[in-house]
Amino acid sequence: MASGGGGGCFEIGTVPFNPDGWGPPESTTTTSNSLPQHVPFAPFSRSEKLGRIADWTRNVYNNQSGRANNKNPADTVFDFTADDSFPLSANPDDDSFRLVDGKPPPRPKFGPKWRFNQHHRPQLPQRRDEEVEAKKREAEKERARRDRHYNQNRSNVNQTRREAAVFKSSVDIQPEWNMLDQIPFSTFSKLSFNVSEPEDLLLCGSLETYDRSYDRVTPKNERRLERFKYRNFFKVTTTDDPVIRRLANEDKATVFATDAILASLMCAPRSVYSWDIVIQRVGNKLFFDKRDGSQLDLLSVHETSQEPLPEAKDDINSAYSLSVEAAYINQNFSQQVLVRDGTKLTFDEPNPFANEGEEVASVAYRYRRWKLDADMYLVSRCEVQSVVDVNNQQQFLTLNALNEFDPKYSGVDWRQKLETQRGAVLATELKNNANKLAKWTAQALLASADLMKLGFVSRVHPRDHFNHVILAVLGYKPKDFAAQINLSTTNMWGIVKSIVDLCMKLNEGKYVLVKDPSKPQVRIYEVPPDAFENDYVEEPLPEDEQVQPPGEDAEVAEAVEVAVDVEDKAVDAQV
Repeated sequence: MASGGGGGCFEIGTVPFNPDGWGPPESTTTTSNSLPQHVPFAPFSRSEKLGRIADWTRNVYNNQSGRANNKNPADTVFDFTADDSFPLSANPDDDSFRLVDGKPPPRPKFGPKWRFNQHHRPQLPQRRDEEVEAKKREAEKERARRDRHYNQNRSNVNQTRREAAVFKSSVDIQPEWNMLDQIPFSTFSKLSFNVSEPEDLLLCGSLETYDRSYDRVTPKNERRLERFKYRNFFKVTTTDDPVIRRLANEDKATVFATDAILASLMCAPRSVYSWDIVIQRVGNKLFFDKRDGSQLDLLSVHETSQEPLPEAKDDINSAYSLSVEAAYINQNFSQQVLVRDGTKLTFDEPNPFANEGEEVASVAYRYRRWKLDADMYLVSRCEVQSVVDVNNQQQFLTLNALNEFDPKYSGVDWRQKLETQRGAVLATELKNNANKLAKWTAQALLASADLMKLGFVSRVHPRDHFNHVILAVLGYKPKDFAAQINLSTTNMWGIVKSIVDLCMKLNEGKYVLVKDPSKPQVRIYEVPPDAFENDYVEEPLPEDEQVQPPGEDAEVAEAVEVAVDVEDKAVDAQV
């Protein structure tokens, strides 16, 4: 068969005829020899475009301008881009055939649903996502800014200050000691125990009357803090108390302690510094003691504050120096706010720790007994420092002093705020000295004091730790003040009861309860019977220098005496 204008010919073979219908016949055996052999069959899909293979009749110059295309003229016979006889979208199904993602777009869990107005504003969901991301970034920036501000206020020094490397244990833990138990403070907050009203077994000592003129003291008419060098103060532990020994021999109780030791146990969850209490199990009796030179005799300053104190022990604002200064201030304040006209209220017995003819501080000891169980009683020695007549009735007072050493540490200047913002000053002290104020309140509750007086004593100059002035004196009822600082009486006794029950299960011997210096927990160690025997005396002193008031803490007495001597020299130098 000749091609149109080709000049050559080629055979196409025999095309079989199907007389029964369309398509090839069912049997092609007769013509199979004329078909091409080994021709592969190429399958195609619907997406492939089928058309003519070549068009030899097309003109190279097929555009209207008559100029040739830039393409190769030989390739134009295979180009059907301009041919409308085979449109690419002849089949409408081919237009809709696309690979699409059938998964629905993610929809935010919260906020308005945009599906109702997507056809009006299709960009709203994307815009909302951008706003959410922008808010998240702003929140992250604000959080980072607060963290930087918080860390700047605390400083890196304060973070290391709260570690055991700086807060050393109050007692050296020896390797031969056997740790029996450790109790986290988190368990203390869940304890509760109700005790009945205590009974007074004995009252000793004498009290002077409180001078009410100090209630009118203000920063504008401040009063100089006086020194009472010749009045003796006693910090006698439990087993050294002759009255407690007598009561123990008479089987008046099973457990014996002092109000300072009980207050430390009751307020243990608020403590930061390390402290320790010696526990002795003798027969069926339990004695809670403090060591000679114990931290319980000193008053902590800024214990619960986030502002770091200087670490150097010889710095006047270090924790140790401030503790000695606070003890010195507290003792002098408790004697200055009294009417010193010689009249005293005396009780059944004199001061059990004073020698004859010795001048002692105004203090009364109330030996009281509480019932802890059916056959278990607790006796404690409680202290009150003064008495006042209200409507012809005698009311007992406890006297304590808060001290300001440098306003930059607390952020509140007492001289400017005490008259106008007393609440702010007290709130700052409750934050910085939570443990100390809680222990004072617990001691007032144990003694059933009718009123607790808090003095606000400040340095004359922030760098002068010898001279002080009284700026104000405030009075509070112990129960009301305990409720104000969230101090629960049932929780306090619950802590004491749990520790007593734990110690009553121990064998006879000596133990020590230590507050961990770096963690909010206490540990109980079993120690040898001769532990803590005169461990505070490094070298034997001459006999004439060994005379101390009975039971008085040697270290505290010496520190206060040195402070008084240096103060006297400083005053003489100024004069």
